[in-house]
Amino acid sequence: MISAVKMRRAVANALATRSYAKLAWDIINDIAKKTRINSHPLLTQRPVEKIGIIIITSNRGLAGGFTSRLFQAAQQYIKDVSIEAEPQIDVILTGKHGRKSIHKLRRTVVAEFEKIDLTTRIEEVFPMTQLAIQEYVHGVYDRVVVAYTDFVSAISQLPKIKQILPLEKGLDEGLGLDLTAEETKNTDNDSTEAGNYTFEPGARTVLDSILPRLVEMQIYQAILESDASEHSARMLAMRNASDAAQDMIKELNYSFNKARQAAITQEISEIVGGAAALE
Repeated sequence: MISAVKMRRAVANALATRSYAKLAWDIINDIAKKTRINSHPLLTQRPVEKIGIIIITSNRGLAGGFTSRLFQAAQQYIKDVSIEAEPQIDVILTGKHGRKSIHKLRRTVVAEFEKIDLTTRIEEVFPMTQLAIQEYVHGVYDRVVVAYTDFVSAISQLPKIKQILPLEKGLDEGLGLDLTAEETKNTDNDSTEAGNYTFEPGARTVLDSILPRLVEMQIYQAILESDASEHSARMLAMRNASDAAQDMIKELNYSFNKARQAAITQEISEIVGGAAALE
């Protein structure tokens, strides 16, 4: 019952922001397609030598295979990227239960953040998102991905690996906006257009403000999806455990009644046999 209450709240939180997060991600990718590759630090793509992976786990167990499936997906991602090259991979971990399974990845945990059971405000994830953004901008990581469990329904949750930095560009690379050094000096009266976007006071000024916020929104939404998935998985696990316990009780009662009936039958047989012998 407790898991059911938490699940309803977590699912409501995830669904309330899902449309906004999806639109924000579409905007990011649209801007990336219409902006030249080196126009902004968050749009810059580099040879992948070091990857930072944010793993969002749970604080407690008793949620079935919630954490194990997530780490299996993370292991598969590491295996896949290692085929192309041998990048160094660091882990940014949130959730106490992940500590028990992190040894499976055999990777260095560079930071660990406390996870709230029900995240409700984006400010609660600012420290982790700021670390990821700053480490990418400063060149510590050439790619940042987030591993979380995507909420599909109360009975279906899928582990997912999502790349959030660098922002992927489309096939129309080289078209659209090019933020040159001259444009970075735009005054408040300047505007620059890219496709359907008009930037005021200037493209670089606007992107410096909006891109980090949109990236933060993606990490925030991943945590909300993980919260909904965790509590749904725990509710389902507890319901299955309760059903299994009821079935076990029925089987034990049947076994007990069968043994009791056999004992009574044996006693009656002994009494009848003794009476017959006396006659």
